[in-house]
Amino acid sequence: MAKMRAVQVSGPNKPLELVEREIPSPKRGSVRVKVQACGICHSDSFTKEGTFPGIQYPRVPGHEIAGVIDAVGEAVGNWKVGQRVGIGWHGGHCTICDSCRRGDFVTCSNPQIPGVTYDGGYAEYVIAPIEALAHVPDELSPVEVGPLMCAGITTFNALRNSGAVAGDTVAILGIGGLGHLAVQFAAKMGFRTIAIARGRDKGPLAQKLGAHHYIDSESAKVSEELQKLGGAKVILSTVTSNKAVSDVIDGLSIDGKLLVIGAFGEPVSISVLPLILKRRTIAGWPSGTSIDSEDTISFSALTGIRSMNETFPLEKAAEAYDRMMSGKARFRVVLVTGQ
Repeated sequence: MAKMRAVQVSGPNKPLELVEREIPSPKRGSVRVKVQACGICHSDSFTKEGTFPGIQYPRVPGHEIAGVIDAVGEAVGNWKVGQRVGIGWHGGHCTICDSCRRGDFVTCSNPQIPGVTYDGGYAEYVIAPIEALAHVPDELSPVEVGPLMCAGITTFNALRNSGAVAGDTVAILGIGGLGHLAVQFAAKMGFRTIAIARGRDKGPLAQKLGAHHYIDSESAKVSEELQKLGGAKVILSTVTSNKAVSDVIDGLSIDGKLLVIGAFGEPVSISVLPLILKRRTIAGWPSGTSIDSEDTISFSALTGIRSMNETFPLEKAAEAYDRMMSGKARFRVVLVTGQ
């Protein structure tokens, strides 16, 4: 049997190890994708650390996948060998839970997730069900596509479902791995875009990404600065600091919404009376399905939105993972297979 290289985790908190495996074959309703690039996401820690329930080891992480279909199983519709595809966090759904029966596949009670419930993209090949596949246009390289499959779709889909319309004031809290994409999406969607981050040195970057205003949270009270600008219709939080989130809530306008996509475990402090009197809301947003990924990719190709990436070869996956998780990588880290 032909072999492929893959990087797996043998158990919770075990090291990432490069191994050889047999190249798998697709079954009914699935395809095999020759992986060209796979972004490293902070959510890959669910597999590395064993914090997601029910993971079966050994497991190959990775859910920001870009590649080419090189084999198909039966009943795969119009999907063909040679097509460029992306695969993201939503890697399939059960079809039988209440959410699926209502067509809300992203909140499926029994989700399939590449790199979590089945082997993901830290490998030369991956098997995926057809409902996980997004078409990829020729304008984008595999390295450019990878981060769009999670960081990209999460920010794009959250913003377009936020209720904001062109001309509204939208603030992006944090301009790191998620935020630097969110600022670009917000500006290209026609929002009056405000970037919020720590330090005056990030102002030029925010402007380069398309922000109309920049607020340095170290030198100013963010909520007051937002109110000076009329208040934010939407604040998209991409950070993992409960204090940073708590500090921006009072910057919302009447009917303003705080939309949280950056995950953390600590509680957020809020003042209830302004929440009531100004009809403010606080909500979360998951990523989206494969067609949402496709929309994200198409919008990015159309408008010139790109993530800022560092690349590593597959055999240096452990080093790349550590760099991403340490916060030393300024934006995104992407593995390339050389295929």
